[in-house]
Amino acid sequence: MNRILFASAFLLAAISAASADELPSAPPISAATVPVSKAPAVKLVEPHLHIARSNLAGHARIALTFDACMGQADERILSTLVRERIPATIFVTARWLKRNPAALAVFLENPDLFELENHGQNHIPAVDTPTLIYGIASAGSAQAVKQEVEGGAAAMAAAGIPAPHWFRGSTAKYDLSAIAEIRAMGYRIAGYSVNGDGGSLLGAAITEKRIASAKDGDVVISHINQPTHAAGEGVAKALVDLKAKGTEFVRLEDVEDTGDDKTTE
Repeated sequence: MNRILFASAFLLAAISAASADELPSAPPISAATVPVSKAPAVKLVEPHLHIARSNLAGHARIALTFDACMGQADERILSTLVRERIPATIFVTARWLKRNPAALAVFLENPDLFELENHGQNHIPAVDTPTLIYGIASAGSAQAVKQEVEGGAAAMAAAGIPAPHWFRGSTAKYDLSAIAEIRAMGYRIAGYSVNGDGGSLLGAAITEKRIASAKDGDVVISHINQPTHAAGEGVAKALVDLKAKGTEFVRLEDVEDTGDDKTTE
């Protein structure tokens, strides 16, 4: 956050200096003398989500959720889910759908396995105040949040996907007002309780360990759109290991759930 505030302050100074250059009648102004106001802090939350437990020893119930942000389908994960008959909830963006018709066909051919939900139109963080999250510019306004959500849903409908009931925004971070706006649109907002692959940036071994640590009632988030990243290998192996342990895999639509920050109330 300090880096964001510093970058914002630097940008304001640069803009002020540029404006002075455009007005010949104005006296020279150095960057040191330009008053810089700090950007208002944006309170962001990263909601948790849990599902109803099985409460059966040796038969933990977990929900696997995968984000398909952009890029290509990770066949290592997709083929494992199909071969092992493991259900999962997939959050797709309009951008990903456009580039992956073959993977979409696999999803649609296996409705008993895959629940497809809304990850937005352009993978823009659903935050209605201008800010940067992991270097990604937020939607920045209520209207832009609405467009991100509705644009994703429209792309899903055009692809022949049933109307979504869940939304997960880019970065899985929100401000509270955006949460209220998305809920008012009729969506539940999908948080998580286990970060499986660290945004697909972790190595195979640590990814496998994280997912294998999932316990009864956990919701795991990973990515299915980075086929060149090592994390996908760890995801695939963890799924096989969990199944061998007697884990019950469910989709979000199959069970009751509890989310914090008023994401599912």
